[in-house]
Amino acid sequence: MNAQYESPFCSRYASDEMLYVFSPDMKFSTWRRLWISLAKAEMALGLPITQEQIDEMQAHITDIDYDTARRREKEVRHDVMAHVYTFGKAAPKAAGIIHLGATSAYVGDNTDIIQLREGLLLVRKKLVTVLDRLAKFADAHKAQPTLGFTHFQPAQLTTVGKRATLWMNELLMDLDEVEYRLENLRMLGSKGTTGTQASFVELFDGDDRKVKELEQRIADDFGFAGVVPVSGQTYSRKIDAQMIATLSGIAQSASKFATDLRLLQHLKEIEEPFEAHQIGSSAMPYKRNPMRSERICALARYVICDSLNPAFTSATQWFERTLDDSANKRISVPEAFLGIDAILNIMINVVSGLVVYPKVIHQRVMNELPFMATENIMMSAVKRGGNRQDLHERIREHSMAAGKRIKEEGLENDLIDRIANDPMFGMSRAEIEAELDPTNYIGRSPAQVDDFLNDCVYPRIKPYLGGEELHIEINL
Repeated sequence: MNAQYESPFCSRYASDEMLYVFSPDMKFSTWRRLWISLAKAEMALGLPITQEQIDEMQAHITDIDYDTARRREKEVRHDVMAHVYTFGKAAPKAAGIIHLGATSAYVGDNTDIIQLREGLLLVRKKLVTVLDRLAKFADAHKAQPTLGFTHFQPAQLTTVGKRATLWMNELLMDLDEVEYRLENLRMLGSKGTTGTQASFVELFDGDDRKVKELEQRIADDFGFAGVVPVSGQTYSRKIDAQMIATLSGIAQSASKFATDLRLLQHLKEIEEPFEAHQIGSSAMPYKRNPMRSERICALARYVICDSLNPAFTSATQWFERTLDDSANKRISVPEAFLGIDAILNIMINVVSGLVVYPKVIHQRVMNELPFMATENIMMSAVKRGGNRQDLHERIREHSMAAGKRIKEEGLENDLIDRIANDPMFGMSRAEIEAELDPTNYIGRSPAQVDDFLNDCVYPRIKPYLGGEELHIEINL
């Protein structure tokens, strides 16, 4: 019996790696690492803290007594002070110097920044994996003609690989955003209650240099280039809004890809992977529903909507700090990362096993190609002495008649027969059919794929490839 609600992100969708990034163990062990970093920096800058105290704290980074912390928080109604107390119980010699000069945001906000970074690093790894596998797909199918659509109406030909580059181009834009966020992410540092660092000025007897060095030492400990230049008690909540907007961008790209794939699966041209014993429908055993692509779209919709939460939170902060951010932030930020993690997991699975049906694709191309080839046919007839305007009008008439036959009578396209039997064109059926090679109508598609992969994709993803292969398993 399981009588309590459990988030589907935990049981169905997100990976263990991303779940750990936003787990209590990650959060509270990072709080302890931050308290140790603060104490080490304060000791190095002359405050009466001993190495023995530091060592005792370091010995208890991960053995968190959650029961004690919960009881203390219920008593004092303050999560940070509950964990200060709990850490002090584990490291009694250091109890008096834990959190010295700091405010709650020192551990809360700096941990949030660290989690944002770790979450983004995992997102980047999976985003690059999607791009790498889509690149292989695009290269393999770069010259395979397929019918292109505008308004989901037949337009001109493209290639299967060229269409894949459209998906990849948007994902590359998302990679740009992820890298920008990572490169410009800074810790809050040790700013104090209203961001003035007054408590640290007091601790260091007004020594401005030591106050600034304290922050840089902490940033160095955690591998950050520095700290935010100014803040209130917290880092600007605009950082959360920008981060989740970046994830929303990935969700938008993923949904576009998955929507296209759902349409292609309806056309029976390309399908997502389908397991040997997978059931498509409880009522219709013959069905092969694009359930993974549908799940991508569903989760993407959630992440896109979720991006409004940090935006509203950022817009409604009061002066140096207010607490109406906390409850919302605890939910919206982790769930955006868990949502994107799930989306990328599914995308990796899908793009690694796309099934292409060349004969279906070719049949659809050949059904529509006579209409698209009419300009070439007209030019050939002109070279044989025909009048361009008269030929244009005759092709229009034949095209309308052939279209009516297809739409109203459900018959095959007979446009080529009509033109071959029209003496105005002076062309045999064989001569007309010579104009119906699909490769004559795909423009620079194969070269565009090569250029895009070589100039844009490979240089961007190569630095991140070559490590441990990602193993993605779709749970349910």
